This record gives sequence, C-alpha cells and structure tokens, in this order.
Amino acid sequence: MARKEMVTLTNMCLIEDKDGNVVVQIRDPERYRWAGVAFPGGHIEERENFHDSVVREVEEETGLTITNARLVGVKHWPDKEGHRYLVFLYKATEFTGTLHSTEEGEVRWVKKSALPQMNLAYDLLEILKVMDNPELSEFFYTQKGSDGDWDRNFR
Repeated sequence: MARKEMVTLTNMCLIEDKDGNVVVQIRDPERYRWAGVAFPGGHIEERENFHDSVVREVEEETGLTITNARLVGVKHWPDKEGHRYLVFLYKATEFTGTLHSTEEGEVRWVKKSALPQMNLAYDLLEILKVMDNPELSEFFYTQKGSDGDWDRNFR
C-alpha cells in the first residue's frame, strides 16, 4: 500500500451571526463545476497554514475578516486517479468588515433555516451537518463496487 498520495488542500467556512443568519456565496454554474449556494472558502496556498488560508479566502470572497475561526471537521474523497481532495471545515461567529460580492460569486446573508429550500451546491447539507454537530468530525466518500457509485459516510 502506498504511503504517499497527491492531495488537494482546501477550506470552507460557515460564518454565522447571533441572529441565525449565515453568509452564502452563489457560485455560477458556467464558471464552477461545484455550483449553487455554498459557503466561502478555497484552496490553501503552498506553505500557507490552514487557519491563515481560511481567513484569506473569506476576506477575498466576502470582504469580511473572520477571527477565532474554529476547525470543526473535514470532508474528503479520492478521485478516479487516486488523488485525494481534502476540505477543512471551519466555523466563525466573530467578524468585521462589510459584505461584498466578487467575481467568485454573489455573497449575501440568509437565514440558516432557509438553506434546505435553496439551490444548494452538491452535498452542502451534509457539510453543514458536520459543521453543526459536535459529535461529527468527518464526512467522506467511499466507492462501493466497480460500478462507480459512492457512499456518503460520517464519523
């Protein structure tokens, strides 16, 4: 068994205010394969630490500067070439700045309770389940059989 594999490191952040609102980004399906309503985040740059990367990505995509972001879980899956994709899931309730959209997508505050009725990016509700449940820390896909179907798993 190989002890090394290629990995793509990314992050995503749930920014929530005291009134039950969350920041969402509406990702354009013409620009992104993973389109729809999502939480801000992005790729971790070479030699960048995980926390600084989520602060940077949130600021770039929303105009907000988050503080005291907490790592609340991970999402990961292998792709067809054996490469692993890893998303560090953060939660932040402290922030400053003014919300603004960018070329990455429109951003806005929405009621967290309204998320299930929105046009969400693929598996966002499962990601939210990990972000909100302190009993969970991991969401991952495993391939079942050779037909290409995938199981969703939580730990």
